[in-house]
Amino acid sequence: MAHFPEAPRPYYDLSTGISPYTYPLHMPDPTVLARLPEEDEEADLQAAAAFAYGVSHSNMVVAGAGSQSLIALLPRLLPAQRVCLLGPTYSGHAQAWRLQGVPVHLVTDPAALQQAATQPGTVCVVCNPNNPDGRLLSADWLHGLANTCAAHGSLLVVDEAFADFEQESVAPLLPHPALVVLRSFGKTYGLPGVRLGFLLASPEVAAQARALLGSWPVGSLGLAAGRQALRDTAWLHTARAQARAAHTRLTTLLDATGLRHTGQASLFTLVLHPDAPSLWRHFCTYGLVTRIFADQPGRLRLGLPATDAAWSRLETALQAWAASPKSPVSRPGS
Repeated sequence: MAHFPEAPRPYYDLSTGISPYTYPLHMPDPTVLARLPEEDEEADLQAAAAFAYGVSHSNMVVAGAGSQSLIALLPRLLPAQRVCLLGPTYSGHAQAWRLQGVPVHLVTDPAALQQAATQPGTVCVVCNPNNPDGRLLSADWLHGLANTCAAHGSLLVVDEAFADFEQESVAPLLPHPALVVLRSFGKTYGLPGVRLGFLLASPEVAAQARALLGSWPVGSLGLAAGRQALRDTAWLHTARAQARAAHTRLTTLLDATGLRHTGQASLFTLVLHPDAPSLWRHFCTYGLVTRIFADQPGRLRLGLPATDAAWSRLETALQAWAASPKSPVSRPGS
């Protein structure tokens, strides 16, 4: 935003896809920060995550300092001759595997991923819901893909970073011999600074992951936050309803502006426009931070505003865009 000094403040960050509904965390007593985490606290966090994600036993839960740290762990944990990604998707997955010298192949058709799963030694990776386009595959389809992987000596990683609001999870299928699931805490509970994420897998794979992470992979703040929030089903139910209503509000505004969009994820939507960089700059002049993609120039991701003031700013910016003769719109369905 340094290039837009005249933009109104405060800036509103709509670029992340993190929930705008922050969990009302009760901060732990500061004295817990003066000691190392206890084993019973770590075990209780695993039990809370197993409850939240529908996993039958906590021995299939691995906690880490954010799901990104667990993505980076995957090449050390899972044997792979090659990786097949269903994309376009979050770039962190390809980066993690390529850093370890594993060939990465990108496909855009789920049928092509099914074909890749029949090649022994392949790790298939799916983000569900996908980031940034919000594509959502059914748990039944993913179950079939996991079975195909198991039958052919391949593996399936499903990154469910945004799944808490969509309820299409494959985590309850565990233990499954070919399945690994990733979950994000910060995106769901609006607490990304806590740095907490989970890897869910068979007991054998989970034990290997814990050994690779070493002692105390989650700090005391993450332990406290996870143990509180993951058992609070009433809060999650309310946040899920709020996010769905906000997503409808957002897409209604986009429709009124004539901007084409796609995606089933509640926490963000993807705007499709031939001149997305111009739309991004327009939002910047209104103090709104959105996300464009260097490798996907016709796409812009919008998250959910957190306050009435942010919604008002967004609505004003969209109205101005629609009224601008320099900025052609793309009508829904075009």
